[in-house]
Amino acid sequence: MRVAGIVAEYNPFHNGHRYQIEATRRAGAECVVAVMSGNFVQRGEPALLGKFTRAAAALSCGVDLVLELPLPFAAAGAQRFARGAVALLDALGCVDTLSFGSECGALPPLLQARLALEDERVRARLRALLKEGQPFAAARQQAVGELFGEEAGALLRQPNNILALEYLGALGSLGSKIEPFTVPRKGAGHDSGAPVGAFASASALRALAVKQGVSALSPYVPAEALACYRGAPVCAPGALELPLLSRLRALAPGELRALPELSEGLEHRLYKAARQARGLGELYALVKSKRYSHARVRRLALAAFLGVRDEDGALPPPYIRVLGYTPAGKELLTASSAALPVGASLRRLQELGGRAQRLALLEAAAGDQYALLCSPRLSCGLDYTHPLIRSAGPHDETCSG
Repeated sequence: MRVAGIVAEYNPFHNGHRYQIEATRRAGAECVVAVMSGNFVQRGEPALLGKFTRAAAALSCGVDLVLELPLPFAAAGAQRFARGAVALLDALGCVDTLSFGSECGALPPLLQARLALEDERVRARLRALLKEGQPFAAARQQAVGELFGEEAGALLRQPNNILALEYLGALGSLGSKIEPFTVPRKGAGHDSGAPVGAFASASALRALAVKQGVSALSPYVPAEALACYRGAPVCAPGALELPLLSRLRALAPGELRALPELSEGLEHRLYKAARQARGLGELYALVKSKRYSHARVRRLALAAFLGVRDEDGALPPPYIRVLGYTPAGKELLTASSAALPVGASLRRLQELGGRAQRLALLEAAAGDQYALLCSPRLSCGLDYTHPLIRSAGPHDETCSG
């Protein structure tokens, strides 16, 4: 059986995601495994819908097995996000293809750009540009463009290409036998506010759902996914504002120093801003600079709120948590020879001790915070009490998320 892995947030699952799954199956995949972010995502925000709802939607729309990407990777920068997810797929022991979307839509230029990023001349030029105070993304693009041509540098302007390059880098650093496969991005751009036919960006759909309700997503999401969304608690980004600011104001610079991928001195900037800002927009504006992007500041603030430390994501995930499966996914899981402990019960994974216990407790605590951010609010402990999602597969509209 050919098994394809996909790394996703599904925030929310929409027609573009179904298009990727269908393209992956047309290319020969018989089974699709998704590594999906939990209740908090790479933007440094809570997901619009809870992870169990999103997992159920994915299973009803063509995914066979949904694994959870642990919080320290799900809410991290592109490199850590990609490395954590690819490590899980590799450890599962049965995935032979990694499918990802890209604006480029072709592997050769992406592979060339990845080689350019690993060239020592590019790395040296990047270090020099960073010393001049340039933002990382712009400096990396310039370094590649100067040494390998404008076309190679231009690939680094687009978000899906950037993530694709990180997936390729993760496969290489792991020495994985998983083969990359890219699907051209379909329809609206990554953060575009304007739909293109039946395709709209996830950011546009989140804004639409918060403003008009999830039923307004109908033209842009599969009917099976919409059935999962209806009646599910929704979390608007604004719900995080007061809890996050309150937590930041209670932290000392020494505590902030433990945040993931923190540049020296940034903890003082964050500490000062937390005491001055009256809202998250103001906080991010005070901390953001030419060198520190808005997205990076959001992730740091979220990590402070949830208690994520740099060491939590410095090594690959210590376990594989299953959120749900179809009959085909269950069969795949039973037949696989995973290199890590596999389970649906977070409590049992927690009992592994050590780093697994730390990450499981962190996940459960984050879930409890997310429950209070939802509308309507939810009780705590869902990570321990929510059952494994067993889906009949495509066209299953009896959503159990």
